[in-house]
Amino acid sequence: MQTDTRGTPRARLLSAAAELFYQEGIRSVGIGRLLEHAGVAKASLYDAFKSKDELVAAYLRDRHDGMKARFQRALASRHDPRERALAPFDIQLEFAADSTYRGCAFARATAESHAAGVDTVASEYREWLRTTFTDLAAEAGAADPSAVAMQLHALWDGAAQSLQMDRDPAVVHATRDAAAALLDAALPATRTAP
Repeated sequence: MQTDTRGTPRARLLSAAAELFYQEGIRSVGIGRLLEHAGVAKASLYDAFKSKDELVAAYLRDRHDGMKARFQRALASRHDPRERALAPFDIQLEFAADSTYRGCAFARATAESHAAGVDTVASEYREWLRTTFTDLAAEAGAADPSAVAMQLHALWDGAAQSLQMDRDPAVVHATRDAAAALLDAALPATRTAP
């Protein structure tokens, strides 16, 4: 048992949820175990979140905020529009190096829970991801940014699923190469010339 005694009960519950839900799954982690891990009383859970589903939604909102921050860092270090469009796949290379990576938290959560709040947060994350890929494709000069974004998003999802199941970082390198080829085909020739 690891009990975190720092922070408010809400913060401790979120920290415990982030660790346990992601590593072990939402259904397999009971309220009792979550409370013990967070070092809080049952009343604290219901004061802060009202239900386990609400805690799951809050955990996913935190994951979404974390992913936005990762994207911002990756994009800030690149200035070439084509390289910026490939930056998300470099994030997946970081995931490949992380032994605690268990795939997309949103896909896992929606597979386990169809609570309205969970589905809403997962949908918001997916919409943000599609919009981000669309913006990056437009910035790079794609004639049809929405179509390119859909393809990039499909590659992103496929890499995440393959990495989770196969634990082979080569899939992320292959996916990044496929994304680069897709961009080279979709962008004006002046953008892709060496």
